[in-house]
Amino acid sequence: MRGRAQYDAVLRLIAAGATDGAVANVLGIPRETVRDWRRAAGAGKRYVTKLDPACPVCCPGVPFDKSAYAYLLGLYLGDGWLSEHRRKVFKLRVSLDARQPAIFEECKRAIIDVAPGRRIGHQSGRGCVIVGAYWKHWCCLFPQHGPGRKHSRRIELARWQFEIARAFPNRLLRGLIHSDGCRVANRVGGGVYPRYLFSNRSADILRIFCRACEVFGVSWTQPSFKHISVAKARDVARLDAIIGAKQ
Repeated sequence: MRGRAQYDAVLRLIAAGATDGAVANVLGIPRETVRDWRRAAGAGKRYVTKLDPACPVCCPGVPFDKSAYAYLLGLYLGDGWLSEHRRKVFKLRVSLDARQPAIFEECKRAIIDVAPGRRIGHQSGRGCVIVGAYWKHWCCLFPQHGPGRKHSRRIELARWQFEIARAFPNRLLRGLIHSDGCRVANRVGGGVYPRYLFSNRSADILRIFCRACEVFGVSWTQPSFKHISVAKARDVARLDAIIGAKQ
């Protein structure tokens, strides 16, 4: 049985103008299933209705900064979300720690690199700053978008996202930790040692974090249902080399 998230992802790509074969290849779903869903849903009219030559999902041949996308994907999975506005335009928002201006700037650069030409805005909240940008095709780049909070629904990477995550685990980890991670003091046997903690209520997002750690060659443990710990000195040093600002 296929889930609602897959169904919605298929409709978004169909509405963007992708063929059944292209959708099947991107999402790893049989072409016959895509064809049936297209017929049943009337081509997904809720979503984008024309191709955008800047969208790498609609037009796979366009230049695409996959390293920047891996970082932005990490931020989105942690503290990012999409909201739909008039004329089927989506707004990407990422909530960041106001005490980390370097991460704020890096988030803006990643949006510019992934989606050139977007106008980026921000607003301040209690202890946070929210970076945002409008684009009809954010729903193509983040097919995990759906109703409800991320931890209440299935979160899976599309095949093309999985390939990017495997190619750039360091950038994905950087984004995930910049959003939902921290470097803390771990007290063991009277000594104090640094460790990284990644916290998220979604078991699926925790698995994505753990998989990226394994690809990057970092071991992890799970001290609670919503925490992943990286505590070995060698592994902490490897993360120190890629995390940067949030230490």
